Amino acid sequence: MERFKGKVAVVTGAGAGIGKACALAIAREGGRVVVADIDGPAAIACTAQIAAEAGQALAVAMDIADAQAVAELFKTAKRRFGGVDVLVNNASAMHLTPHDRAILDLDVAVWDQTMATNLRGTLLCCRQAIPQMIGRGGGAIVNMSSCQGLSGDTALTSYAASKAAMNMLSASLATQYGHAKIRCNAVAPGLVMTERLFAKLDECMQRHLHRHQLLPHVGRPEDVAALVAFLLSEEAAFITGQVVCIDGGMLAHVPTYADGGSSAARPAGDAAEAAAASHW
Repeated sequence: MERFKGKVAVVTGAGAGIGKACALAIAREGGRVVVADIDGPAAIACTAQIAAEAGQALAVAMDIADAQAVAELFKTAKRRFGGVDVLVNNASAMHLTPHDRAILDLDVAVWDQTMATNLRGTLLCCRQAIPQMIGRGGGAIVNMSSCQGLSGDTALTSYAASKAAMNMLSASLATQYGHAKIRCNAVAPGLVMTERLFAKLDECMQRHLHRHQLLPHVGRPEDVAALVAFLLSEEAAFITGQVVCIDGGMLAHVPTYADGGSSAARPAGDAAEAAAASHW
């Protein structure tokens, strides 16, 4: 398929993980991609992989919390490729999550920095992209939310709040610019095993999270990228203003599922492991 032939995409946080998978998916279907990431070498490595597959891409090292840097990113996209048709707002302040604690233990600076990147940065990118999309007859935006933005947790207060707000930002954008043929949706991943996450989670914690899913495997960045590519494409021309979960069923079940209900569906050999995991 060449769903993005003739299209120009900006993907933020595209140096690794889900963002990189999205950039590659769009490029493989004919799109020209501006690969933006705060990690310049990672962005360059992503563009090199796209070029090796005969795609077209441009690496830009920038911080989406910086309004001037965001403005320059979209000026560069227009100067190099003529304008922007699709946008993936994937960049997120993941380096702050180890310090993102419960409300009374939370450093307000962590809250402010998280909002500056996750929410304000997404807003800044949308504000720059929308005029270019209007000038090109419309466009599509996907904002990378999270299941954390749809349910409470014992920590990640700032991250969760930023993602919940992103869901409403997406609905607002869809409402305000649908008449200009601009669609906007949010994607909410669950447990997606990126290289960075794999390095952070020990085996016990992976098992603890995994048992809350309905499917017997963890998500991959490519799974999310496939959904993003669909939502950006003309195949999803009548879908806008939605929050689409891609979580292996993590939010679909009753709270007691992981404590006992799921064990009936497990192979007999996993019974001991399930019992041990229930005491995490």
